[in-house]
Amino acid sequence: MMRAFVAIELPDEVTTALSQLSLSLHVVRPNPQENLHLTLAFLGDQSDRLLEELHYELAGIPVQGFELGFDGLGCFNAGAPKILYARIAASKALADLHQQVRRAAHRAGIVLDRQRYIPHVTLARFGQGLPWRDAQRLEGFIADHATAPLPPFTVAGFSLFQSTLHRDGAIHRRLSGYGFGQDLGL
Repeated sequence: MMRAFVAIELPDEVTTALSQLSLSLHVVRPNPQENLHLTLAFLGDQSDRLLEELHYELAGIPVQGFELGFDGLGCFNAGAPKILYARIAASKALADLHQQVRRAAHRAGIVLDRQRYIPHVTLARFGQGLPWRDAQRLEGFIADHATAPLPPFTVAGFSLFQSTLHRDGAIHRRLSGYGFGQDLGL
């Protein structure tokens, strides 16, 4: 079994800007720059056979490249924040790609959670949540950086990743990439 997800890799100038932003908060566990990505579907633990089936399904997704931008910062579980994220601006092309990836997973025999898709890039994790004082500081940080100039970027493909959990966080390894109009191999 392998823990896996499908995501859009971000250009270096975007990950650098996001990493600098998250480091300026001095949080307990900022997401390492090399782990910054835009998840399309979290797959959980899957067998090699199902991931191979998914690979062939993903390779058939007929999508053209498109532009994405950011729309401020936010956090999940606002009462006791657990994750700080950069919100992705609304995009029909992204919503369509997300649905195509979900359908590909379904055809491959992978059952995904039915949670509402909130496109974002995770900047930091706070474990069990932040103490009240730190949560207040985070709220101020989000307000102060609501219009942070984060660079837009072009989406030219997406990838299938393995995610291995360690005590210090996850390590992501790209298994296969899919450029729009081409399969980049498994």
